[in-house]
Amino acid sequence: MKQKWNKKRMLWLSGVLIALMLLVLISCDFRLKTVYYTVDSDKISAPIRIALLTDLHSCRYGENQKNLIEAVQKQNPDIVLLGGDIFDDKVPRKNAELTVKQLGEQYPCYYVTGNHEYWSREVGKIFDIIKGYGVTVLSGACDSIEIKGQTINICGVDDPDVTVYLAEGVPIEEQLERADEAAKKAEKAEGEEFFSILLSHRPELFETYQNYSFDLVLSGHAHGGQWRIPGLLNGLFAPDQGLFPEYAGGRYAYADGTMIVSRGLARESTPVPRIFNRPELVIVEVK
Repeated sequence: MKQKWNKKRMLWLSGVLIALMLLVLISCDFRLKTVYYTVDSDKISAPIRIALLTDLHSCRYGENQKNLIEAVQKQNPDIVLLGGDIFDDKVPRKNAELTVKQLGEQYPCYYVTGNHEYWSREVGKIFDIIKGYGVTVLSGACDSIEIKGQTINICGVDDPDVTVYLAEGVPIEEQLERADEAAKKAEKAEGEEFFSILLSHRPELFETYQNYSFDLVLSGHAHGGQWRIPGLLNGLFAPDQGLFPEYAGGRYAYADGTMIVSRGLARESTPVPRIFNRPELVIVEVK
């Protein structure tokens, strides 16, 4: 009898151990996933597909970044937006440069800084690399681009740390004003409204963004709150938001537009592992 009881206990303990191992494997899944959002607008006559990459931190995605580049190619985007912290202040630049090079060669591509580009204290060199591959860096500017016979505004601002690390850095509030004015000027020149996108690294400035005329704001920085409990906790901690961040990742609507926050691509650069928080490539279809 005792032997049977011991066997049952061993089976029960084995089941619990297997379940725990599976839970750990699932929770610490670092494979890249693609996340989709759809945004509707009367200003768009033909669908536009946007690929948003943020917070790569020069992490590795296969040889020559093959896994990440192929994931983008599979989505066939009309435009690629790089939302900051693609480069890191500690991790070597190789993977970030490989990523920017290949995307810049294949797509219309725009870049804004994150805080880590400034923390590296080599942001000038990083800009030279980015621009060398045909990628446009937006610093309080707006570019009007034609996609599928329609014009859209791509606006962008530097990370707020620009004023901390660069003597000539322009405050983000002033950059937002410049970008918004440039978007409106482009519309006035053509006598019609364009769909306007703001690319900005920091999602915690959500209320500030609502003061301008942007239809869609794209951000990163929060790394998905690092630890998540699906359906219960969207994120435990995010930079500059602290515990239980409000803008950890996902869609956030406001009266005249939408903000979408990517959970980012950081993996081995993160000292604390991501839990139930897979790195993501964000695809936004505007239609």
